[in-house]
Amino acid sequence: MFSWKTRCTLWSVTQSSTAQDIATGSPVRLQAVSAEGQPEVTPALEELYRGFEQELLVPLWTEIGDLMPAHPRSRAVPYLWRWKRLRELADRAGDLVPVGRGGERRAIALANPSLGGRPFATPTLWAAIQYLMPGEDAPEHRHTQHAFRFVVEGSGVWTVVGGDPVPMNRGDFLPQAGWNWHAHHNATSEPMAWIDGLDIPFQYVTEAQFFEFGRDEISDAERITPDRSRSERLWGHPGLRPLSAVPATPGSPLLSYKWEYTNAALGDQLLLEKEGFGGTVEPGHAAVRYSNPHDGSDVLPTVRAEFHRIARGAETAPVRETGSSVYQVFDGSGVVTVGGESWTVSRGDLFVVPSWEPFSARSEAGATDSDEGALDLFRFSDAPVFEALKLNRTRKDA
Repeated sequence: MFSWKTRCTLWSVTQSSTAQDIATGSPVRLQAVSAEGQPEVTPALEELYRGFEQELLVPLWTEIGDLMPAHPRSRAVPYLWRWKRLRELADRAGDLVPVGRGGERRAIALANPSLGGRPFATPTLWAAIQYLMPGEDAPEHRHTQHAFRFVVEGSGVWTVVGGDPVPMNRGDFLPQAGWNWHAHHNATSEPMAWIDGLDIPFQYVTEAQFFEFGRDEISDAERITPDRSRSERLWGHPGLRPLSAVPATPGSPLLSYKWEYTNAALGDQLLLEKEGFGGTVEPGHAAVRYSNPHDGSDVLPTVRAEFHRIARGAETAPVRETGSSVYQVFDGSGVVTVGGESWTVSRGDLFVVPSWEPFSARSEAGATDSDEGALDLFRFSDAPVFEALKLNRTRKDA
């Protein structure tokens, strides 16, 4: 019977070659080992492996345990970032780091500790805290990476997408499909921080990304601060689709999903459950998905966004899913368990759920730490990619 242990080490090609690379001209490293399911180690086998190395060939029998494991083994690990510390460092960066061409944004990315120092929260997802000082503008640019902003605290910044000023307030979710011009400006006397989510790692590994600078400054007309953007006035009416709608574009045409509607939907689900009419995904667990009002699909082609409310005392069943997620605690407190890690969390904290790691949460929210007496969790994931490729799988653990 074949043993699933790794049989060799395949070294990645790096910018700096090792001495052995230079000597052999190959980054491939194969080691013959004596083990069940492997060929007998002989001088002839060693000579064969050297030939493979020279021709940049890797036999499957040495790699199958890594390439075809029995279940997903993510390169990412469960990890937690505390909002208080992120906010402190972002505030310090606000005093030291200018916003302008070159750096473009004062965005500080979460780096999963097992991904080699890359600014990636998971192998497919980017998450960052972005910080804008009073009166500052973040210059206009566009990129193919699909993006969103989620506001856990504060107000006073407007993002300008395609010339449409969109207000940002606590609890608002603001998606923005790739290749749209966008800039930000802070019209108040206070700094503001929010969370950016993008599919940067996915587009990086697939080598599909493009970027382009826009105007250095937005116009005076775009510095107005309306209560509702043009996109909201056209698309922000629940259950109603404008007949003037143009053919669907990648991503949602609605640029802001207001907290008041998200909050009401979650509250109504829990009330319906209490009245005996169901409406929740499991006892004490209300959840909604942000959707494209044009056709009901995900708001972005590569990113799914959801909001979960767990009533005080309720605990969710452990769930495993292919693909990875990033959560931010919007309100309340509780205990979240990801794989073998458990953390007590509170407002603003962010954590990662890697592929196929079981996740569960228990709410300990009360009147002193929660507006609604519940643990509120914002979640984004790479689920649309896995569903499009028919690689999605979910399992509830007992």
